[in-house]
Amino acid sequence: MYVSTNPAKLSDVVARFELASAAQLIEAAERATAAQRGWASIPAPARGRVLAQAGRLFEANKEALAALVTREIGKVHAEALGEVQEVIDTCDFFLGEGRRLYGQTVPSEMPDKQLFTFRMPVGPAFIITASNFPAAVPSWYLVPALLTGNTAVWKPAETAGAVALAVTAIFHAAGVPKDVLQTVIADGATTAAALPTLLERGLMKKVGFTGSTEVGRRIGELCGRHLQSPCLELGGKNPMVVMPDADVDLVVEGALFAGFGTAGQRCTSLGTLWVHRDVYDAVKTRWVRAVEDAVIGDPTRAVLYGPMISQTYLDNHLRHLAMIAPHHTVHGSTGTGRITTANPRRGFVGDPDAGLFAHPTIVEGVRPGDALYDTETFGPLVGLGVFDTLDEAIELANGHGYGLSSAIYTRDPKNVWRFRERVSAGMVSVNNSTSGAEAHLPFGGNGKSGNGSRQSGVWVLDQFTRWQSMNWDYSGRLQRAQMDVAELPYDAAFRL
Repeated sequence: MYVSTNPAKLSDVVARFELASAAQLIEAAERATAAQRGWASIPAPARGRVLAQAGRLFEANKEALAALVTREIGKVHAEALGEVQEVIDTCDFFLGEGRRLYGQTVPSEMPDKQLFTFRMPVGPAFIITASNFPAAVPSWYLVPALLTGNTAVWKPAETAGAVALAVTAIFHAAGVPKDVLQTVIADGATTAAALPTLLERGLMKKVGFTGSTEVGRRIGELCGRHLQSPCLELGGKNPMVVMPDADVDLVVEGALFAGFGTAGQRCTSLGTLWVHRDVYDAVKTRWVRAVEDAVIGDPTRAVLYGPMISQTYLDNHLRHLAMIAPHHTVHGSTGTGRITTANPRRGFVGDPDAGLFAHPTIVEGVRPGDALYDTETFGPLVGLGVFDTLDEAIELANGHGYGLSSAIYTRDPKNVWRFRERVSAGMVSVNNSTSGAEAHLPFGGNGKSGNGSRQSGVWVLDQFTRWQSMNWDYSGRLQRAQMDVAELPYDAAFRL
């Protein structure tokens, strides 16, 4: 029995549920395989209408679902509302795609012959998601997968199991058959034990995974043995580059949210703030002050961020704090580590001993070679470093090998275009935070941040469909491509 508790108030039990066994995961995959052809036979516009109905139900249940997100994972209420809105936006976007799963009619090089292309569903999909976005990120997989005629077995993080069950109930109420979308809550070890069988038996034709780079690498290796290309959305060490002509007020506002919104528990959270030497002191002074003054605590109140998602996330944060080296200087709070009455945070809202709260921490002096330069810290810990030229800043932004999100603050379009062209990140923001996504824009990264796959917008369709080509020859005779092709005469020696 798994007990899900409120990380802001550990005495509050949100839900209890049995964790599934490997055999139960395999049984769910068998049901999904059996149901897939029937679901794919439903016209795509009709599947789109089902997802539109889901969007309306998510809209009607927005407040209740957001409250559950806040209660189970500690996300502040405003962010939780935004997360549910992302689900609604995704449903609305893909309603239209049910009528736009376009192929092409292509002219043949031969007479009395036509060529066509079609998008075909990949088949049953196995979706594994993390707890930091328990509703929005799953929708990025589930909505396009279902729209394009695939079935799905969803393995959410057990720490967000109550949210996952609520999301699933809404999809089912909207008309998605229960065998078409199955949610199976299991721990990581059980999932890892079942996945080889799912792939060897051909029960799962696509794996989608959001989580750590380490686990994503193992999933990629396993899928590669079966000639499958998974959709991997992994970690980030997202740089924010501040040029001398930047609007410092805007920088401070963006870095505060990017670094410490959701307690830094976003794959797009700010990793290191790189500031040009000419404005370094001004930016540092004002950003440190903003972090020191930020209100932290009870996520149901007006705070910048609430608790860590679970004890595991807090423990990881404490391990990352141990990477602080003698040449670093720490800023941002009245302490480091867990916030308690014995290790207080000035201005804290609520009871710090009731939950899993952590001090915001700025580590000044980060440089290549530091563990904190190379490591995704996934918590309220942000590096601060200095550079002298844009070329140097780009090298610092790319050197750790992650490539998810990035940002540059400048008024000079030359800086923007040079940065965009050379930064390794899959996503670039200009004068904006590294965090934030919209349902119609591709989301994903490169290098340690992913295998180049993308979610959201029309680009995710390539993850859940395969192109099929067809040629139809009605000439009544065999016409051989590249051989029986008409050659029209021309005068190769002609000159004016």
